[in-house]
Amino acid sequence: MKEKIKQLAKKKNAIILAHNYQPPEIQDIADLCGDSLELSIKAAKTDADIIVFCGVHFMAETAFILSPEKTILLPNTDAGCPMADMVDPISLAAKKKELGNIPVITYVNSSAAVKAVSDICCTSANVIKVVNSIDSDEILMTPDKNLAQYAAANTSKKIHLWDGYCPFHNTLTSQDVLKAKKDHPKACFIAHPECPPEVLALADSIQSTSGMIKFAGESEHSSFILGTETGLLYPISKTYPQKTFYPASKKMYCKDMKKITLENIFDSLENLTGEIKVEENIRKDALGAVQKMIDL
Repeated sequence: MKEKIKQLAKKKNAIILAHNYQPPEIQDIADLCGDSLELSIKAAKTDADIIVFCGVHFMAETAFILSPEKTILLPNTDAGCPMADMVDPISLAAKKKELGNIPVITYVNSSAAVKAVSDICCTSANVIKVVNSIDSDEILMTPDKNLAQYAAANTSKKIHLWDGYCPFHNTLTSQDVLKAKKDHPKACFIAHPECPPEVLALADSIQSTSGMIKFAGESEHSSFILGTETGLLYPISKTYPQKTFYPASKKMYCKDMKKITLENIFDSLENLTGEIKVEENIRKDALGAVQKMIDL
């Protein structure tokens, strides 16, 4: 099946992208693996006619926002993001008005429609830089309250929180981390900023998924506890086989990130099913918010 997919992708001039949380067999056939926005930016620079995005719905939308001339396929359209679903454009516009039309920073883990009513987007890697670039003392951040609290702890600005969160990162507790540290006393604890503040307070480093991979390579430590979705264990262990990685908690498992199968990819490519599009008026406004961040 892997060979059939590769041959079909070559025949159709398709590029296969896989998020760092995808199952190992999906990452193994991908042309590019990484964080969601990083993948969309890289794919936009290729001459591929088709982008097969092995991730979740908002990621495929972002790929379309940046590459509307390409065909964007999500091999399993049931793959969504619970956190992205915690905010909608109507509620966000109402909240912004209620707060006096202060600037809105939206995490890329959101729908195109939500990005379209935002001033600028951010990633978990650049959130502090984006916050500090805004010419306002008050900001509304959506949808992740944990990412917003992480940013607030690193800026003098007042940040209003949206009550959204990643159901998997948000389940990690300080007790989980202390147990993992007790079990692996020499390990360095790296946490994702989607984790609650009390977990981040215990971290030796706070990083995005790609940031974790980079950090592990540059660190003098030989073992690490990862405070993120368990899917990252595969690519990071593959990149640094001489180092050891432990999950902070095995309950940090996203079912949506595991929905896409090799069969889904082959069927999607062969029949061009699971095509994702964004209405042009929404795409243009969403692109404005994404492009401001990329320019920054």
